[in-house]
Amino acid sequence: MSAVQTNIPDQLLEQAQLFVQEGWITNIDALIVEAMRRYLDSHREVIAEQLIREDIDWGLHGQD
Repeated sequence: MSAVQTNIPDQLLEQAQLFVQEGWITNIDALIVEAMRRYLDSHREVIAEQLIREDIDWGLHGQD
């Protein structure tokens, strides 16, 4: 597993801490992992399409 350091707006962190305090999730780390998983799952097609378009552009124009 890897560690990530980031800045989170205070209000967002407070909301996350409330979720933990209310027992909706075990800790902030678990909440962030779940949020990232859900984001990536819901944007998988958009991300794949963008990567394919970049590959096509690179193939057509040969520029990095």
